[in-house]
Order: sequence, then structure tokens, then C-alpha cells
Amino acid sequence: MKAVVQRVSRASVEVEEKIVGRIDAGLLVLVGVAKGDGDADGRYLAEKIRTLRIFSDEQGKMNRSLQDIGGSVLLVSQFTVLARTANGRRPSFDDAAPPDEAKRLYERLAAELRAHGIAVETGVFAAHMTVDLLNDGPVTFVLDSRDRA
Repeated sequence: MKAVVQRVSRASVEVEEKIVGRIDAGLLVLVGVAKGDGDADGRYLAEKIRTLRIFSDEQGKMNRSLQDIGGSVLLVSQFTVLARTANGRRPSFDDAAPPDEAKRLYERLAAELRAHGIAVETGVFAAHMTVDLLNDGPVTFVLDSRDRA
């Protein structure tokens, strides 16, 4: 699983001109599920997302986690984060998991975060969505479950 994690002051996601998810301070997480990903990948990302120290402490240093600040997550499925762009002009999405498996693991990631007390809002899997955010910093990280030691 690959995730683009953005620290936000606020974020929302809209489907068919209706807001389906909205958060204040926290993380907007755009997540793509790759072929071969499993439950362990979701557990790894959930742990990283909730404990990564990317929020400022009293001295302005990134020393606090999402869990520390009581922040929320807006989790949006986005297979395009898995795109390969090295060859030609059209991105390849061959690495993306089949939709049924991707949806299961996306929902599992949301459940894993919630099980640890994180408030999670979501988009609608496989829908055309409009995402609005106010990136705080800007602070953006890319996490990949395949990079774990």
C-alpha cells in the first residue's frame, strides 16, 4: 500500500456535489492498494499514520503524532498514487490491486485506525471525488508499506 499523507488544518471530500467526509486538524491520506498487498500492509500503514511525529510541539519542532494531538484522518482511495510514469506519456496502473481486493483493504485500513481511537472520515471508493484541503506547512509525506524493515 502506498499513501500520500498531508498535514492539514482542514479537508473535505465531495461526491456528486455532496460532502461525504470532512475533518479539521489532522491528516488527509490518499491511499492506493497494490497487487499483493494484504492485511499486514494495512496494519503497518495504520501504525505509521497514527504515530508518525509530524505535528509541531511547543518549540515548533515536528515532535507530536496524530494520536498526540487528537487529530482526525480523511482517508481517500486513490489508485493513481501507484502509477508508473517512466515509459511513454500515459501512466500505467498495472500495479494496482483489483477493485474488490483494494476496497476490502482500504476499508480494513480505516477500521484499523478507528480501532486505535482515531476519528476517520472517508471518501467513496471508486467514485469521482473532489478533495478540498488546506495543507498545513505544507507538510507532505509518501509512505509505502513495502518499505518496512
